[in-house]
Amino acid sequence: MKRLSTLASKGIPFLFYTNFDASETQVFTLDELEKEDIEFSFNKNTYTKHSYTLNKFPMDFSSYKKGFDFVIEKIKSGDTYLLNYTCKTRVETELSLKEVFKFANARFKLRVKNDFVCFSPERFIKIENNHIFTYPMKGTINASVHNAEAKILANTKEMAEHIMVVDLLRNDLSIVSKEVKVTKFRYIDKINAGEKELLQVSSEIQGKLETSWKENLGEILQTLLPAGSITGTPKKKTIEIINSVEDYERGFFSGVFGVFDGTSFDSAVMIRFLQKQEAGFIYKSGGGITLDSSAETEYQEMLDKIYIP
Repeated sequence: MKRLSTLASKGIPFLFYTNFDASETQVFTLDELEKEDIEFSFNKNTYTKHSYTLNKFPMDFSSYKKGFDFVIEKIKSGDTYLLNYTCKTRVETELSLKEVFKFANARFKLRVKNDFVCFSPERFIKIENNHIFTYPMKGTINASVHNAEAKILANTKEMAEHIMVVDLLRNDLSIVSKEVKVTKFRYIDKINAGEKELLQVSSEIQGKLETSWKENLGEILQTLLPAGSITGTPKKKTIEIINSVEDYERGFFSGVFGVFDGTSFDSAVMIRFLQKQEAGFIYKSGGGITLDSSAETEYQEMLDKIYIP
């Protein structure tokens, strides 16, 4: 993280990405990316019409429910109040990672060599004009459901989950900035999810940074990571439970990647994540679990998030 501060303080543009728990960080100046075989795209309309197959081979529901029930017991015991439970799913597609990066219609995209590609709808933090913004995204519904927007906004489970994440990230921002406030609460984003569309609920939180923030960018990020929306609350204990209940390594999935352009900073949470392994492709996905969660609903949400937009 120290290199991020060094580069930012000198006004040198760079890209970085971290693994889930921020124990590993990769940093590259933008002129190094081509030789490293790394591509990224932020807030660009890069959509190319395409057809493809994406066959899913998920864990069965009974296996998912064992992990889900474990999480519910931890919630009942007071060890966590909200936990983002994720799974790996074997998938098959004729597309290469380069093609997925090219075709995917997403606000934030990253491809790292022939290792993984991420096409995320969720911004992590943005810094411009000495202000820091974060955009927690919690609450998902199929857009084809009758009166979908009203239903997701009225859902008490989704409301409770969203409020907990907003509170967590508001507290996180208050550690690194001043005058923290929620400027937009529970607005709707429409997400292209391959053969369907999803509605996802987000909020906007902002704070004011010192003018010397570039010199401390690495420290700011280290304080905020891992992202609250893909861990839960309280963060430290919830991460311990995640490591015990999930039967695989998240790796860079649900980490963060970001770009400094010399003046401002933008970043995204690495969700919607396709990874290449020796045996083929693995897609990693999941969702937030609270005491009011339904195993059947959460299992379906985990499956719905396996797509190439």
